[in-house]
Amino acid sequence: PGPHVQSGVSERLFRGKFLLLRAGSPQSFVHSDQKRRFFILMFFYHSVNVLPPYRLRRLMGSISAVVRKNTWEKQLFPLHPSFRGSIIRMLSCWPDKANPLCGCESRSTEVTDMVKAIVGANWGDEGKGKITDMLAEQSDVVIRFQGGANAGHTIINDYGRFALHILPSGTFYPHVTNIIGNGVALDIQKLVDELGSITSQGVPAPNLIVSERAQILMPYHRLQDSYEEERLGGKAFGSTKSGIAPFYSDKYAKIGIQVCDLFHEDRLRERLTAAVSLKNVLFEHLYHKPSLDVDELYQQLMELREQIRPYVGDAVTFVHDALRAGKTVLLEGQLGSMKDPDLGIFPLTTSSHTLAGFGCVGAAVPPTAVEDVICVTKAYSSSVGSNTEPFVSEVLGEAGDELRRRGGDKGEFGATTGRPRRVGWFDTVATKYGCMVQGATQVALTCLDVLGYLDEIPVCTGYEIDGTVTDRFPTT
Repeated sequence: PGPHVQSGVSERLFRGKFLLLRAGSPQSFVHSDQKRRFFILMFFYHSVNVLPPYRLRRLMGSISAVVRKNTWEKQLFPLHPSFRGSIIRMLSCWPDKANPLCGCESRSTEVTDMVKAIVGANWGDEGKGKITDMLAEQSDVVIRFQGGANAGHTIINDYGRFALHILPSGTFYPHVTNIIGNGVALDIQKLVDELGSITSQGVPAPNLIVSERAQILMPYHRLQDSYEEERLGGKAFGSTKSGIAPFYSDKYAKIGIQVCDLFHEDRLRERLTAAVSLKNVLFEHLYHKPSLDVDELYQQLMELREQIRPYVGDAVTFVHDALRAGKTVLLEGQLGSMKDPDLGIFPLTTSSHTLAGFGCVGAAVPPTAVEDVICVTKAYSSSVGSNTEPFVSEVLGEAGDELRRRGGDKGEFGATTGRPRRVGWFDTVATKYGCMVQGATQVALTCLDVLGYLDEIPVCTGYEIDGTVTDRFPTT
């Protein structure tokens, strides 16, 4: 990396992923702590302007010859404070007697991941809110990246019990910046109501950024959701009627309205008029319902604009600046793997992507920054939705009622709808598949204490399909 580094040391690029260091004469180089520290410092000095912090952290994760934190401040070469701060935040280091440059086993290295994703392995309701709340305390930024107010995360803390539907779960920590990302179906009225609800219970107003690129869930989305469920009758999907499916349909049909449109009135009216003209054809001729009024909807949006104006910002730039500064980012997923429209139990799914991979789109974080995917699963199964959904390990009758009554923190009932959840035994087939498609690096098992009333805990280990038992999760 530079003329100051001893000639026996070379730098190598390994398939574009890691920079590996090798010593030409390891016996003379590595056994000198001073030379080793000098080398690492000089390498960082030349790399820090080229590589973002998460790449530097990943690089140091592959080099186990590390030194104490105070080396950055007191030894040999004084790095610029901003660089030094980023590096120290990335790594917590101890001396290591092993000699990794000579092929010895590495040890004593603690690495803090820059971006963690917390997602569900199953049908949702796994306890993600509790895990997010726990990890948010150690994070700088918490981002909701998909879904809307159609599901809730229950959190119990010193302020009380809360079911958050649209706010990120870092809301209760004053040091956390909470972001509603561009992938979220933003119901502005529900956001405003939720902010008012938590502050009325003594919670300080959260640090919140609403992405200017997020799209708005409109009143006609909720109407269309209700009308469609009514039209489907016995074949309904069991929607929460929160407008999620019509919202994402409009988003991908490119007739949605972004938050930034609220601040450009001519553009807003033009887009609103175009969307309403299509909706009125649908409402009048398919659903036989009253038509929508553009002026009325426009006025509603103008009122809501003023209520969220203080929170709207450039979340994309903020997130990338936070990563460059070495901040820790937490992605908070909604629902679980089974509800993903591509890899879940289609068509009985939600309409947003529930996988950690979508965080790179819905939260605008680079794929290379996501290094930890925590999959949350319960010690038993539960699901809210239509009774026609595949739910193999379901428990019915008195046994099901007992499990439902004991489950969760106040029974297994939907945080948004209050509907009783379907419950069943732990499903290893679905959970293994769910963790696989999420790319889980860790698994959090919740609600094990709920099963304490049982002498024996049943577990589903396979599905019988056409007389053959399989442990692979099938298509729906």
